[in-house]
Amino acid sequence: MLYFLASLLEFEGLLNLIRYQTFRAGAAMMTALLIGLVIGPKFIAMLRVRQGKGQPIREDGPQSHLAKRGTPTMGGLMIITALVLSMLLWMDLRSPFVWACIAVCLGFGVIGFLDDLDKVTKGHHKGLSGKARLLAEFVVAGIAAWLIVSEINTNLYIPFVSGYSIPLGPFYYVFAAVVIVGAGNAVNLTDGLDGLATMPVVIAAGAFMLICYLVGRVDYSAYLGIPHVPLAGELAILCAAIMGAGLAFLWFNAPPAAVFMGDTGSLALGGALGAIAVASHHEIVLAIVGGLFVLEAASVIIQVFWFKRTGKRVFRMAPIHHHFEQLGWKESTVVIRFWIIAIVLAVIGLSTLKIR
Repeated sequence: MLYFLASLLEFEGLLNLIRYQTFRAGAAMMTALLIGLVIGPKFIAMLRVRQGKGQPIREDGPQSHLAKRGTPTMGGLMIITALVLSMLLWMDLRSPFVWACIAVCLGFGVIGFLDDLDKVTKGHHKGLSGKARLLAEFVVAGIAAWLIVSEINTNLYIPFVSGYSIPLGPFYYVFAAVVIVGAGNAVNLTDGLDGLATMPVVIAAGAFMLICYLVGRVDYSAYLGIPHVPLAGELAILCAAIMGAGLAFLWFNAPPAAVFMGDTGSLALGGALGAIAVASHHEIVLAIVGGLFVLEAASVIIQVFWFKRTGKRVFRMAPIHHHFEQLGWKESTVVIRFWIIAIVLAVIGLSTLKIR
């Protein structure tokens, strides 16, 4: 909105900074951070009053988690509020990428909210039907994919190889939807310990902030041998807003958590990262940068697959962060070590920009 006003009114002097994506990215981060910190206490108080017993805790999970009973969930509402307000204020609203990402963020947020609401209302951790939830997610992701692909080609670019891509044609719409849904659910599975999902999301958003800025520049993308996507630079502002909103939430989610993100926030953030990766043509790089999320999702798939066929478990408990808890690691140890892994993977992902 401010970018449109700056262009329309031809701001000069310091106000002309609004035209620059780097300035608006920094402003979006600080705006989302400030909004999150301001509304956080009231949001948490409201959730605590309305939910009473808070998020249901699994009886078959780590026994240390039983002490978290009564902690409110749906804290993702704080994140989404800060994120969307910051987006509307600082991003170029004429870009289809903006509306695609808003559609994913809000759509997945609503699905997660309904899932959290079902858990809180029924006092059970199962939530909505898995099939119904996946169907709704693919509908939202399909709409976003259609909006994004209207601005980009349907090629899948391979990292580490300059100028090489695989033309997917119409199948790219399906692929894009799978990436968005997969990212949303992978982050959702990671959100099992205080701060575990939030910081890796912030780290991944920081990596993609740089990627989107470079992809949106003709000169930098040509120099690095990466695909150029006009208007993709606007997504750097979205990534910055995710970082600000995530850090604000982490302020209240730091152990011991005053509020849980819930599916409301994890689905919305993961889906937004997936949409950003599709729009910037760095889907495979997302699997590297977000490798921690991939590992968490893979551990669940492996556990279910192996148990159904052999009756035995590969891990003591899935997702894999619970496996390490069962091995005797303290929750804070698991979280910090997983953060370190997320940082290393982000660096590896960024290295693909030059190693081609």
